[in-house]
Amino acid sequence: MLLHKGETLFRQGETGPLYQVKSGLLKIVRLHENGNPVLINIIVPGEIIPHHSLISPMPYHATAIALTTSEIETLPPQQWYGSLKQEPEKCLEIARLLQDKLRMMQQRIDQLSQIAPADKLRKLQQWFATYIGPKPLTDVLTQDEIGQLIGLRRETVNRLLRAQSNKADV
Repeated sequence: MLLHKGETLFRQGETGPLYQVKSGLLKIVRLHENGNPVLINIIVPGEIIPHHSLISPMPYHATAIALTTSEIETLPPQQWYGSLKQEPEKCLEIARLLQDKLRMMQQRIDQLSQIAPADKLRKLQQWFATYIGPKPLTDVLTQDEIGQLIGLRRETVNRLLRAQSNKADV
């Protein structure tokens, strides 16, 4: 299936199949009880989501929305979970997928643990370049979304990006 920028793959609280991202990017947004959406993750090609349902099904923890045009493959539940029983080596594949995601999330935690806001932004930009590519961060995420990922206000992100731009111009 092809998902265009801004289209929703699944919504928080729904139940359904697993999906594999063949190309493109998805953002995972959690809607809090007060109605505020918070960007909690970015899904890159090769990932199977939702991660928390790779071994047993659960309702979707958040909403998945395309950040760019994305090609998505649906993995039917009966087929996926049945193959886990029939093909034990598939569990090793799942362990590797979870290991890769854990390592990616460790880098994200490293971004959040930086003291200086400029260091948080720099670490996110490095992570973005590693996992997402050469496109500038601001071409894919809004300043508010960047702030949500690194625990900063949008205004602070704006100021830091302007400072980076001014350094580049010098």
